[in-house]
Amino acid sequence: MTGSTIIDQLTSIDKEVFLVLNGLHTSWLDPVMYMATDTVYWVPFYLFLLYFIVKEYKIMSLLVLAGVALTILLSDQITTSVMKPFFARLRPSHEPSLEGLVHLVNNYKGGMYGFASSHAANTFGTAAFLYLLLKKSKPLMGWLFLWAALVSYTRIYLGVHYPADIVVGGIVGILCGWISFKLFELVRAEIEKRKTPSLP
Repeated sequence: MTGSTIIDQLTSIDKEVFLVLNGLHTSWLDPVMYMATDTVYWVPFYLFLLYFIVKEYKIMSLLVLAGVALTILLSDQITTSVMKPFFARLRPSHEPSLEGLVHLVNNYKGGMYGFASSHAANTFGTAAFLYLLLKKSKPLMGWLFLWAALVSYTRIYLGVHYPADIVVGGIVGILCGWISFKLFELVRAEIEKRKTPSLP
């Protein structure tokens, strides 16, 4: 079996799984998913997370927020500026062979290309960074991955991403979150070192 054949089979499976997941829709759930995919509606949740960060890290919370920002910057740029134009895989909402089969909400189709998902990368990256940061003091932070999965699923529900877009985007995000966390630890250690008076 050649490499191209394997890729074709995986692509076919990806489309089939997408159609199944995208087909699990109801009229009352459409507006819910449409809102859940929008960052604006998650602002109260972000403020809730900010409360925990400030409570735990005080002035150092500025460094934590810088780590979150770096995670999102990395994950977003890798998926949006590098992967999408490089792979140029049409979103299901723009795929001619799927015309009439994809469930869309409010005729929302997204940009032309979808591999990999920036939503998945950004949310899973943020979840990974905050989980690594707070897992000892706030074990329930593991639930952040459920939030990331929910936001990511909205992209399939709305017909703008295949499952593979989500999986790969999530992996990219988690790696970016891990990198940002390691950099955070290095910077924090350096700050603590400078604050500690040296012995005569």
